[in-house]
Amino acid sequence: MKKIVIADHHPVTREGASVLLDSTNEYSIVGKVSRGSELLRCLEKERPDILILELNIPEINGFHALRSIRDEFPKMRIAIFSSHPEEIYALRSIKSGAAGYIPKTSSSEVFLQAIKRIALGGVFLNDELAAAFNSRSVNDNTIVGRYKKLSAREIEVLNLLSNGKRNKDIASLLEINEKTVSTYKTRLLKKLNVTSLAELINQARMFQFN
Repeated sequence: MKKIVIADHHPVTREGASVLLDSTNEYSIVGKVSRGSELLRCLEKERPDILILELNIPEINGFHALRSIRDEFPKMRIAIFSSHPEEIYALRSIKSGAAGYIPKTSSSEVFLQAIKRIALGGVFLNDELAAAFNSRSVNDNTIVGRYKKLSAREIEVLNLLSNGKRNKDIASLLEINEKTVSTYKTRLLKKLNVTSLAELINQARMFQFN
């Protein structure tokens, strides 16, 4: 039986997801938490197989936190359960280490199918996003298409820029030097087809949801 922790700041969401999962008799809910500090203590204690995570819970620093959790608990599968725009948020989640993105608008059946796929070692995205994520078209010059070409580290730098972080701050948070941050900014300007830092930050905020 797979052990699951649910992390969400809405009590109804935590309880609803728990009831659905309990109904299958395939999972054991070993923790339900509402903030980052509780989550880390729970993960250390319970070592679950699956974490169902809303990235917007208090004390969680979005996608940077997701990567940190994934690195600290590499055997754990992470399912993002969120209400944010799926067409961009889902791709960021997968690139940052999640095993799936489940919209909160999903039916109960889809939610359970997604968790089952993740529990079996698969990755869950809706069919349209899965096709987009796996596409290798070089002619896709839409905003989402340009975004898809970013590396996980470039996404992290873009996210921090949108929060107004300076090169020095970004270097400290990501444990890299300032020259490397400058290199990432240059790459982002080119990949996102903008010519100034102001334009880059403006575009970064189009992908900023945490």
